[in-house]
Amino acid sequence: MSDALGRNRLADEQSPYLQQHADNPVNWQPWDETAIEAAREKDRPIFLSVGYSACHWCHVMADESFEDDDVAAVLNESFVPVKVDREERPDLDRIYQTICQLVTGGGGWPLSVWLTPQGKPFYVGTYFPKEERRDRGNVPGFLDLCRSFAEAWENDREEIENRAQQWTAAIQDQLEATPDDPGESPGTEILGEVAKAALRGADREYGGFGSGGPKFPQPGRVEALLRSYVHSGEDEPLTVAMETLDAMAGGGMYDHVGGGFHRYATDRQWTVPHFEKMLYDNAEIPRVYLAAHRLTGRADYAEVARETFDFVARELRHPDGGFFSTLDAQSGGEEGTFYVWTPEQVHEALADETRAEVFCDYYGVTSGGNFENGTTVLTVSATVDSVADEHGLTTDEVTDHLDAARETLFDTRESRTRPPRDEKVLAGWNGLMISSLAQGALVLGDEYAELAADALGFAREHLWDESEGRLSRRFKDGDVKGEGYLEDYAFLARGAFDLYQATGDVDHLAFAVELAREIVASFYDDAAGTLYFTPDDGEALVTRPQELQDQSTPSSVGVATSLLLDLDAFAPDADFAAVAGSVLDTHADRIRGRPLEHVSLALAAEKRARGGSEIVVAGDSLPDSFRQSLAERYVPDAVLSIRPPTDDDLTPWLDTLGVEDAPPVWQGREMRDGEPTVYACEGRACSPPTHSVEEALSWFGGGDDVDVELDDADIDLDETDLDID
Repeated sequence: MSDALGRNRLADEQSPYLQQHADNPVNWQPWDETAIEAAREKDRPIFLSVGYSACHWCHVMADESFEDDDVAAVLNESFVPVKVDREERPDLDRIYQTICQLVTGGGGWPLSVWLTPQGKPFYVGTYFPKEERRDRGNVPGFLDLCRSFAEAWENDREEIENRAQQWTAAIQDQLEATPDDPGESPGTEILGEVAKAALRGADREYGGFGSGGPKFPQPGRVEALLRSYVHSGEDEPLTVAMETLDAMAGGGMYDHVGGGFHRYATDRQWTVPHFEKMLYDNAEIPRVYLAAHRLTGRADYAEVARETFDFVARELRHPDGGFFSTLDAQSGGEEGTFYVWTPEQVHEALADETRAEVFCDYYGVTSGGNFENGTTVLTVSATVDSVADEHGLTTDEVTDHLDAARETLFDTRESRTRPPRDEKVLAGWNGLMISSLAQGALVLGDEYAELAADALGFAREHLWDESEGRLSRRFKDGDVKGEGYLEDYAFLARGAFDLYQATGDVDHLAFAVELAREIVASFYDDAAGTLYFTPDDGEALVTRPQELQDQSTPSSVGVATSLLLDLDAFAPDADFAAVAGSVLDTHADRIRGRPLEHVSLALAAEKRARGGSEIVVAGDSLPDSFRQSLAERYVPDAVLSIRPPTDDDLTPWLDTLGVEDAPPVWQGREMRDGEPTVYACEGRACSPPTHSVEEALSWFGGGDDVDVELDDADIDLDETDLDID
């Protein structure tokens, strides 16, 4: 078995990240039984390197250290070197990122961890240069660290193992333990607490949250602010939310030529992004633009969502319907070169001199640039009115020039070296995209429901084992790998449920319920009163983690809890609400104490306390007039449930759901007078049946039409994310 250590085994892996390291002189092992048993057999420490294919500093460390023969010699002789794609193994990443945060105060990728053969960490960090760097705060050199730990393992083993035991206990306390005495889930006031915390951290000069850079998208916080405005009527939450959305859409984090969002902005002003494009960002961010559009009526918010969806469909879609994971930050080994421009390049591409000048003025393209080598990351740097005045044009003429220029420059850009694409299809990230597209379908058009349905069908065909009731994590070139984690089940179930709401297709609802039942069966621990990230029969690691905090993706516990509350009305036999309540009670003190770190759980607690909202439509389909009315109104967290006109028509649906009686959400809610009929409920109170969506929506206490004064402002963010690579 230890013979495996004599070669680099990554060539056998499908992960693009692991394949990037398949030619290293380091004898990399994947994280598997062979590697772990070899470490124990040889009694060698493990060097664990965690990253992902689009990670810039992962590429740097590979160039400096992992392709170096001296480094490889030390790793191969004294360690079991293991490479992990964090997108395939988020459980390992979560465990060891936690100790990195506890010990160093930060985290990110590449994550570098030295472990005992039993997987217990004794040293941790992120990027290390090959040699010590005094210009970066005396960062130790990777080669010296490896030599030092190899010697210490032989000569000072007891100290290493004592530290490893202490660190492991800290991880277990942080990730696995739950309170002995559960509290009481927060009430509706928790939404206001989240909003207050977000407002305290808002950058009112440049937008977002935090007083410096980098600036990360925080869609959960923006959503909480929008909801707070609806329920409180206070203007400041809406103003800060709009400042954030305007800054992200106007800054360099947004791709003004091709649509879609880069990972984050490296500076406070949102000018220069880290250029990778992640599926999860381009799923989560459009949701809040759609919500803000429905709330304010601003057409530009809807356009940002549409352009982002179109980017995803064009550049991240598998031919059979699923969605790929990532576009790299680099093109031809250089970061950002696919996206940046010089004035000369703009003028060369655009034959019309006025058009080129208008474009450069509007997007800030200058000879000095704002990025490397005099290039410019496009940002909205002037108003249409000011550009019109400068060039003696009407605003309509400026808009026409900009539209035509973007189209031409998009075509020009296509001839450049493209960023590599990580073509893993991940169940959970696809679930986020399906959910966002489903919401887009209600606002923007049915074509997005079709994209969502194709992706859900792909996941069900390739990643769902119906006979076993189990979901796999990853599909790549026909290869399926990895057990599904809580985020895979919760995010995909959420996507299926949202797609049911957009289409009225009961098959999507039934699949959501089926996944939710498996969440309770495999991830819920009744004694601990919580949902764990790994299934109860999953691989035994040094701890069984929970994912309670929102980071680059929403908390899987928060999403699952909210989903269970929604689905309880459709599957009353499953006790979904009781499970959700137990989880929220268990973590009540954590939610109250740090609401901004636990936005998803806080919003689930608020939903539970408020009682939820339902819009039930009885009819053969959702009429266009109903769809238009729903598209123009933002009713936070309301469940849209489309059902057949009569109870007789409902029988096949009940068969699909595997229940005998109509669930409470549909009972007594048939079509009246031969016309599609709407019922609106909030808490335990329901409106009379009506044929007018507007009349039904007026039932919601926070749903009155609002007049919004729009002003242009900038924004900022602070980030508990680990996504600084």
